[in-house]
Amino acid sequence: MISRNVLFSAHVALLLMACAAEPPVFVTYEQHGAVGDGKTDDRAAIVAAHADANAKGQPVRARDGATYYMGCDGRAAIVRTDVDFGTAKFVIDDSHVAKRHVKTPAFSIAPDLPPFAVTGIVALAKGQKELGVRLPGRCVVKLTNDRVKRFIRYGSNQNNGSPQQEIVLADGEGRIDAATPLVWDYDVVTAAKAYPIPERTLTVRGGTFTTIANQAESKYNYYLRGIDIHRSNVCVEGLRHLVTGELDHGAPYSGFIRIRDCSDVTVTGCVFTARRTYGTIGSAGRPVKMGSYGITVESAANVRFIGCRQTTDILDGRYWGLFGSNYCRNLLFDDCAFSRFDAHAGVANATIRNSTLGYMGIKAIGFGTLIVENTTVKANGPFIGLRSDYGSSWDGDIVIRNCVYAPYGGKAAETPIILNGSNVGAHDFGYACRMPRRMVIDGLDIDDSACKADKGHVYIFGAFNRNCKGDGVRPYPLTETVTLRNVRIASGRPLKTSPDAERFKDLRIVRE
Repeated sequence: MISRNVLFSAHVALLLMACAAEPPVFVTYEQHGAVGDGKTDDRAAIVAAHADANAKGQPVRARDGATYYMGCDGRAAIVRTDVDFGTAKFVIDDSHVAKRHVKTPAFSIAPDLPPFAVTGIVALAKGQKELGVRLPGRCVVKLTNDRVKRFIRYGSNQNNGSPQQEIVLADGEGRIDAATPLVWDYDVVTAAKAYPIPERTLTVRGGTFTTIANQAESKYNYYLRGIDIHRSNVCVEGLRHLVTGELDHGAPYSGFIRIRDCSDVTVTGCVFTARRTYGTIGSAGRPVKMGSYGITVESAANVRFIGCRQTTDILDGRYWGLFGSNYCRNLLFDDCAFSRFDAHAGVANATIRNSTLGYMGIKAIGFGTLIVENTTVKANGPFIGLRSDYGSSWDGDIVIRNCVYAPYGGKAAETPIILNGSNVGAHDFGYACRMPRRMVIDGLDIDDSACKADKGHVYIFGAFNRNCKGDGVRPYPLTETVTLRNVRIASGRPLKTSPDAERFKDLRIVRE
């Protein structure tokens, strides 16, 4: 006789086998009418499939080998579940986008819970540890004082600045994460908005996306036609973005991937294509170069790019810089090869490591610590350039470790400079500008073999505000200490402080 235990075990085994044989449940585009032949407009089916998946809480899977053509009917596919694009291709046709649709992304990775206004915050002080209010859980909190203007831009693209703003991470008790401290004082908080942070990580994997470029005028009307990420805890893996159909003119793009109002986003193993540089007329009425970004990050914290590349040559100046950011905290490049890193309206803490940066190099202004390590910069400018249109200000420290600087063109080919910038002295940028308080250079090989002459010097600093004299000049504190260790120059040219040696005469240099 067969025992009851044996029968029970056999029954359990059969159930386990049945569960193992049952295919995973996911939603496909074909279930909602997609054809995937590269000609039929599948946008409506893609939008419907993601809406269905969101309602069911199921992932979406594209058909391997399919090519989904996506026109623009003014609707984005709202993504709230995992997506596996696999080996599928997507063609995003921007050649005839209606003006009212240029800001409609193909995919919008949206939060599970909507943002909400936070009330009860009256005033805040720089470095304050708590917001003084309770939250329903961990949130990204965007703070604004619209009575104060910051980042008042100078130069050919001058503007009147933006309201003072920043983001912090805060827990349910309103305690501010030490990694995102307040960098401004707020006499009044005119707006506070919280973006809840979900515990679950949403993953987007695979896919090759080709943008057929727009044919609009070369004016500052930024297109947003890619993937808009405004949910925290997102991982994008193995995606490829290509560009075709560019003409000798076109409107710029605000990133194929745009990350905003969120935290903890990782982009890994992805490939991007830089777009062509165009010319236009800036706000000061003068001709300026204008371009598109493959990636933009705005008001986001803890954003990481790991093992990412671009298809276009990182030294080819015909293509605009790939990466730009505003109001961000704790950015990371690790094992990336991009044409540049750029922080426009400030970054608080950034790390670039194990990477290679191209002709536009590292451009930044901001706060905290900027760390560059095990990285090669092949720029036609300085190793690090502090943006002069925002006052060349870095309120914190800069650390360079075990890096290579290989200037190859422009002024850098005549006079290599490790840290450069310019401050006109009389312009109000909306904040007090300063050079980094301390610099540590611990291992830097300067390959000046492409430089035009074997004479001259290599400088630690450029001249900065050398020509600013007379009344109305605003204080511009200089770097206090530079620590030098293992700095090697291929040509043997001497390392000097600055072309304006008199201005830096009190600089303390520690050689180890």
